[in-house]
Amino acid sequence: MRTIDDLDVKGRRVLVRADLNVPLEDGRITDDGRIRASVPTIRALLGRGAKVIVCAHLGRPKGRPKPEYSLRPVAARLGELLGREVAFATDVVGESAQATVRGLEDGQVALLENLRYEPGEESKDDAERQAFAQRLAELAELYVGDGFGAVHRRHASVYDVPRLLPHAAGGLVVAEVEVLRKLTEHPERPYVVVLGGAKVSDKLGVIANLLTKVDRLLIGGGMAYTFLKAQGHEVGRSLLQEDQLDDVRGFLNEAAKRGVELVLPVDVLAATHFAEDAPHEVVDATAIPADRQGLDIGPRTRELFAGRLADARTVFWNGPMGVFEFEAFSGGTRAIAEALVTSEAFTVVGGGDSAAAVRKLGLPEDGFSHISTGGGASLEYLEGKTLPGLAALEE
Repeated sequence: MRTIDDLDVKGRRVLVRADLNVPLEDGRITDDGRIRASVPTIRALLGRGAKVIVCAHLGRPKGRPKPEYSLRPVAARLGELLGREVAFATDVVGESAQATVRGLEDGQVALLENLRYEPGEESKDDAERQAFAQRLAELAELYVGDGFGAVHRRHASVYDVPRLLPHAAGGLVVAEVEVLRKLTEHPERPYVVVLGGAKVSDKLGVIANLLTKVDRLLIGGGMAYTFLKAQGHEVGRSLLQEDQLDDVRGFLNEAAKRGVELVLPVDVLAATHFAEDAPHEVVDATAIPADRQGLDIGPRTRELFAGRLADARTVFWNGPMGVFEFEAFSGGTRAIAEALVTSEAFTVVGGGDSAAAVRKLGLPEDGFSHISTGGGASLEYLEGKTLPGLAALEE
């Protein structure tokens, strides 16, 4: 892939596809990690005299403007981080966008309104998507793809626009790909992967592929209960995907056949109901009461998982161990994160809820080798899939 160092950007309009999909509550940004991750590429382009036009999506407005998904708060925060004004266009390719771009001088930056306000951005119809991409491309002379969290989507701003303009990968995308290659090509061993989160179905492909590459696989979070059920244990009212049981049994057999150590919880925090203040107790993972649901891994499992991480040389972690948003059920996720902070391994946090948990728990981000900005994109890369946005940048 070409990088921004390969582009002559001085005095030219550069469209930067960033990932600024941050969580908002009442119009307030609650985690600005993705904005901060986008700053180095934008700052580098501005420092070389480019006129930078940033485009990004936020949430799922489904092809029409919705005030709660406006990027205006993001423009304000981006301006604070850059230390300069960020002009904000109130549409994506309309009159405001065109006027805002015309008003840019060398070394100035603008942010377009939410790409997903336009139905063409996510359209499955190639003609509609490409028509929108053409209008977006007309705003600029060069394209930089830096939104790693979106490169697994065949969207206009990710897949079609780089085919219309001279293009390069931004620093964030370059860094993400380098890290993922380390995980897939020649990882130092032991190579341990920790998977959590709610659903097995979200990670079927990545588990199947990882069983051919890793030495040890630790399973926590809501998905662990489907594994426990597949082993014949009762899981009470815990999260369960019964339609995935056959696949999970296949994973268990494949792991045993390949000599991959697949480690499941031995105890859980079993709650009466799903709530922050729900009464709960520690129970064996093989004896969850019928009227209880597991909301976090228990203390023995935390110790077990930390022990299985102690000798690792490479670790990839994706997905919390419990409902980390609730203080009472955040201990398992914290235990994994702290084990990685103290590890001497090459440690990668796979974006999404895992990255959000690190920040929410107040752990030092520099305690990890890399925190990805793209949960879904990271998983699809590890699954061995071709990512449309990366393929377009490589052309």
